[in-house]
Amino acid sequence: MKQVSLALSVILAGLVTTVVSCDSGKPAAPPAPAAKTDTAATVPVLDGSLMAAVGSPGQADNDEGVSQYKQGHMDVATGWFQKAVKADPKLAEAHYNLGLSLDKMGKHEEATAAFKQAAELAPANPTIKDSPILKKHLGM
Repeated sequence: MKQVSLALSVILAGLVTTVVSCDSGKPAAPPAPAAKTDTAATVPVLDGSLMAAVGSPGQADNDEGVSQYKQGHMDVATGWFQKAVKADPKLAEAHYNLGLSLDKMGKHEEATAAFKQAAELAPANPTIKDSPILKKHLGM
């Protein structure tokens, strides 16, 4: 029994160290611009938010929004997604993510408008068009 308790303590200590080292509390530096790719390169994050296509003018703002969204800071994430949309009005991922954060904040009419814009901008992107929350907002 003592060995099991010791093993669990070691595992927990390792997890705490990993979590603390991963979350320094500072925003990440914006990634360096890279070659432009099409929207098909959209990378879903485990929580459903989407990273921006590489090279988009709104990529850094969108990706910071994703980071804030993953931490549960919906009001902050919404601001970053709005900045991303302003920087690149055709960035479907930012519109989609804006819809996600607005939905979590209970701002359903605004979320529906953002989801509608995302669907119009990326009709062939299966991650966006097949999203259950987007379909719910758009009555699909």
